[in-house]
Amino acid sequence: MDSAEYERKIASRFAAFDQDHNGSIDREDFSRAAAAVLAEFSVTARSDKGQDVYIGAEAFWQGMAGIADVDGDQRVSREEFVTGAAKRLRDNPERFGEIARPFLHAVCAVADEDGRGVTPEAAARVMRALGIEERIAEGAAAALDADGDGRISRQEVLSAFAAYCVTPEQPQ
Repeated sequence: MDSAEYERKIASRFAAFDQDHNGSIDREDFSRAAAAVLAEFSVTARSDKGQDVYIGAEAFWQGMAGIADVDGDQRVSREEFVTGAAKRLRDNPERFGEIARPFLHAVCAVADEDGRGVTPEAAARVMRALGIEERIAEGAAAALDADGDGRISRQEVLSAFAAYCVTPEQPQ
């Protein structure tokens, strides 16, 4: 895959991070994502799990800004995202997932309502809360349960996130 094609694939994910659709990614987008997940599972921001989600979102934002906010304006433009993410992912997609790890782990703790792991249904709820279309969210969540045991591990979530970031959109 050539560099231009690779960067187009990365750019296709920009909108998922731009929660308010203002053309840039900033700290507020990560706070919105945290609030949306907590609201979906009726978890308060002041609870331990709620605080962990916000702390994870802040860590994710800091990691994103660290790799992509070239001009230091506390916003990541589409161009900065493409350049920063492409640089981080080119050799190892798991590396980008590492900056998301605290947020993803905290979200898994919220979505794991019975302490036995995240169900595909709960994973789909998370994705829908983050703005992913219902049909896509449900299909993606079902695919996460590769062994068919009805549970999705945190490592599977992390790996799937990294893969999602480098996979182009499917035709609708």
